[in-house]
Amino acid sequence: MPAPLQGLRVVDLTRVLSGPFCTMLLADLGAEVIKVEEPVVGDPARGNGPFITEQGEGGMTHSTYFMSINRGKSSVAIDLSKDKGKEILLDIIKSADVVIENFRPNTAKKLGVDYESIKPINPKVVMASISGFGQTGPYSSRPALDVIVQGMGGFMSITGEAGGGPIRAGTSIGDITAALFTTVGILAALREREVSGEGQYIDISMMDCQVAILENAFSRYFSQGEIPQRIGTRHPSATPFQAFKTADGYVVVAIMGGSTEQWPLFCSAIEHPELMDDPRYGTGWDRTQRYEELIPVLERAMITKTTDEWVEILSALGIPVGPVQDIAQVSNDPQILERNMIVNFEHPSLGAMKTTGNPIKFSRTDIEPSMISPNLGEQTNEILASVLNLTSDQLDQLREDEIIQ
Repeated sequence: MPAPLQGLRVVDLTRVLSGPFCTMLLADLGAEVIKVEEPVVGDPARGNGPFITEQGEGGMTHSTYFMSINRGKSSVAIDLSKDKGKEILLDIIKSADVVIENFRPNTAKKLGVDYESIKPINPKVVMASISGFGQTGPYSSRPALDVIVQGMGGFMSITGEAGGGPIRAGTSIGDITAALFTTVGILAALREREVSGEGQYIDISMMDCQVAILENAFSRYFSQGEIPQRIGTRHPSATPFQAFKTADGYVVVAIMGGSTEQWPLFCSAIEHPELMDDPRYGTGWDRTQRYEELIPVLERAMITKTTDEWVEILSALGIPVGPVQDIAQVSNDPQILERNMIVNFEHPSLGAMKTTGNPIKFSRTDIEPSMISPNLGEQTNEILASVLNLTSDQLDQLREDEIIQ
């Protein structure tokens, strides 16, 4: 079966993480993604380590960071600081369904590739801009990277141990959530285009996305006047719902606050039957109100067995439980392997490699992602010849004039 987005052309003006992650998802889903990069330097992510160098003298060095978020794309290197370079890009955009950029606000306008500039030449185009704070508002002109919006958006205020300082999430949640919301917005705009026949502009703020995913924290503040604080791995309204230290590691137990059958089973498993019918601990909310007195009892019980033992015991009782795994353990987890989330592929110059798969599983459509990320300008000739019908002589002249690479 053809991939879901086969036939869509995406012009990718993004760099580093938020934009490239979005366009990688679109590429996985079958879209043709033309990544436009600056000659010589390219996407700044190409300079992020760790690196792998090809065997042999003069072997090319590849950024594994770049490779992890740019698979399945074509790279075209064009100098947009020159009028001819802008002209070439606009000619490509004439045939595009989607254009994505994540420059600082007003940069696209200065380059002549903002929505108001491209709409007249391609009224059906859907354009998305990702920025730290959006295209409007008092902070719109500020630069922002992931850690800035994690801090300003409230995420770091509720992440970490009680009484401790702010903690950045272990992944770039600010960038990734913006990428996911952008992908949703683009697909929705493409669907709406089928009805209206027109494209439109999508403005995504990384900080807005942080606010959107903190639904529980904001609902508690709005309804209770409570400013949520850092509480480690525990849940603000359900207990037990956290990581516990075991004899050889950590295990996560999660009993929902509304569950009436799991708490007695858990009490039996940890050999504390006296807690089952104690009215002080009848509900998840009751147990949370008495967290300080209850949790030491649970901690002393949980440390008496290994993580694997607790997973086996509690799973058999239907209680949500799982080990706290490191990346190496996850990479070899049988569930992850069965779901094809670790994919082996052969790089043409680096040999056997692994990468993460795509978590979207269709019943009819195969979206096995292409694992190869492009070298800088690798498809410049191919794309300009096929999309703009440029001849070899014209391409040679553009390269001699340092318009393309």
